[in-house]
Amino acid sequence: MLVRFKSKAAGDLYMFEENARQILDLFGKDVAQGIITAAETGKAIETLEKEISRQKIEEAREREEREKEEREAEERRFQEDKNEEKDPYREKSRQEKADIPVPFSARAYPFLQMLQAAHKKEKDIVWGV
Repeated sequence: MLVRFKSKAAGDLYMFEENARQILDLFGKDVAQGIITAAETGKAIETLEKEISRQKIEEAREREEREKEEREAEERRFQEDKNEEKDPYREKSRQEKADIPVPFSARAYPFLQMLQAAHKKEKDIVWGV
């Protein structure tokens, strides 16, 4: 399900419900329907920027761990290949890289822009109405 955010300060913004919930939970707002008033936008910007920074640190740790695991797996494959007889006609199957999730910061950035525009123009943001 999509959530449509509206503000007179910016164009409409659509987000998947699960991503919208992740952001709105930071503000104590319900994903089904709500409002971030112009007066609340300043605090909301600060809260979202802090969460983006926190998430970036966590994502960097996860990326480092994933890269370490990939290097170790590559080393194991190399050692296995080295120990096997080489057959030039045999095709080796390659392990596909795991899907890398879209970072929170990338998902939250359009909402942050909407918050900043609403704050600057002193307008509310509404959804579910």
